[in-house]
Amino acid sequence: MGFFQRLFGKSRDEEAPIAISELPNDLDGWEALPGFIPASQEDYDLVSLIATAIAAGDRPDSQFVVKRIMQRNPEALTVSLIASSIAAGDYPDSQFAIKSIYTKK
Repeated sequence: MGFFQRLFGKSRDEEAPIAISELPNDLDGWEALPGFIPASQEDYDLVSLIATAIAAGDRPDSQFVVKRIMQRNPEALTVSLIASSIAAGDYPDSQFAIKSIYTKK
């Protein structure tokens, strides 16, 4: 039995638990700027009418419920345009995608 235990048995040496300390986060003091924000109440009627008309297509008997309407965040749009324009000056034949935008708290 000792032979098989040595061959297939797990090691009995238990490792001491490693204390995990909080690493300083580079993003402390920064908050993410959302790409989309809720649309104003005035836009709901027009946007929901257009969206349901497009979605209905050839099926006029169908019903749709618009749960929420979001619009592009103008601040995020401006920042992404400026950043991609500056980057395009350095690399004119490249394409860029802005993943996230952070603002100072």
